[in-house]
Amino acid sequence: MSIKHGLLALLRKEPKYGYQLRGEFEAATGATWPLNIGQVYTTLTRLERDGLVRAASTEGDGRSMYEITEAGQAELANWFDTPVTRESRPRDELAIKLALALAVPGVDVSAVVQRQRMSTMQSLQELTKLKRTSRDADISWQLVLESMIFAAEAEIRWLDHCEAMLLRHRAKASTDTTPTGTTPAAVPEPHEDHLGAQR
Repeated sequence: MSIKHGLLALLRKEPKYGYQLRGEFEAATGATWPLNIGQVYTTLTRLERDGLVRAASTEGDGRSMYEITEAGQAELANWFDTPVTRESRPRDELAIKLALALAVPGVDVSAVVQRQRMSTMQSLQELTKLKRTSRDADISWQLVLESMIFAAEAEIRWLDHCEAMLLRHRAKASTDTTPTGTTPAAVPEPHEDHLGAQR
């Protein structure tokens, strides 16, 4: 999601001031995407330049109330109609970090995986606790929260898979370097993840 489309969506109902847009954006995303007021006005300036919003009125202190234009309505409708592709999302920093850890000599990749798992597990526990206390929250916040929980669970499963791959890779490497006639050390089974599913 871009700030641009977020602001257009919030202007769909009625004209608003920049500070109103900032507050409503953060409320709609459960404050998971905090904005500073400078980002809001910079984006509004670009939207106005592109003909997607216009100043509806200006207060005596110079503050402008913005409204969406027909072109903005069309842009917003197209955004809602177009699926989000994997390519349009930010690159996965964790996957890149692990790939680089494997490529850089002296990095304990297993330790990197373990630290990340502990961190993600802690986040998952906090999100699950937050879910229990947010049962009466706005549906938009509940959707964002559920998305974060699913993403954390998926990341832990992926980290378990990475660890199993590393074990297999090490076993193969040791087999390839084991002298003929000797038996390579047994490779431990990957542990069960927090959901109880064997990876």
